Amino acid sequence: MKYSKLEFSVGCFMLAGIGALLLLAFKVAGISMNGQVESYTLYAKFDNIGGLKVRSPVKVGGVVVGRVSQITLDPRDQVPVVALTLNKTAGEFAESSTASILTSGLLGEQYLGISPGFADEEMGIGMLTDGDTIAHTQSALVLEELIGKFIYSIGNN
Repeated sequence: MKYSKLEFSVGCFMLAGIGALLLLAFKVAGISMNGQVESYTLYAKFDNIGGLKVRSPVKVGGVVVGRVSQITLDPRDQVPVVALTLNKTAGEFAESSTASILTSGLLGEQYLGISPGFADEEMGIGMLTDGDTIAHTQSALVLEELIGKFIYSIGNN
């Protein structure tokens, strides 16, 4: 059997296209081919997590420093508890840091944003370590609730 150069070229083009689609799928899914980066886990309790999902990014100033690794319901308080896996390269955060659930754009994906706080040993404010809980949180802004409040306020006038 003899193959022509055209058939060989088409085959190479198809393999390159499949490879490009795989890379795009990994990029969209947020899967990294790099080795495991050293990380640590912090927890945050929220009243409402909105559409936050596992594997949602954790950002500081727009830079991704980790991912949401788990979302559970605290059986005692009946509030959602979010586990954040943060890269050690991002550094440590102070106990006065704030975690907020934010949205990319008006209707985009939700992510968790951390606003770094300050550490002051004299005031007893130290750094968060592996397994600690971020005390100051701001729940997700749910668009449906805002629209409902707006409509209800118009109906009362």
